[in-house]
Amino acid sequence: MALLSTKLPWELAQPKWASILNPVLSLPILGGNQIDSIVMTASTPKTINHLLQRLPQGWFLVDNMANANIWRTKSWTTTTITLESSADTTISIYVY
Repeated sequence: MALLSTKLPWELAQPKWASILNPVLSLPILGGNQIDSIVMTASTPKTINHLLQRLPQGWFLVDNMANANIWRTKSWTTTTITLESSADTTISIYVY
């Protein structure tokens, strides 16, 4: 990533900042949603409303209260994702 010159004239600074920051600000991961306190039951699919109003691009586990593997089981929709767990646990996820 290019560094801004300390001698950049002010009238050129705004377009330069936009060209550097806009690609970062448009990353899908920044438009995500954290969902807390999801109670999972072993070997039982759990459908979760992700609240994004679009098809998610990914998710990751933020917190897991037990020694359990978590995985997705069905195709995502614009409103939900479905996860399954290897053991009873309570989790938090970040969906983006």
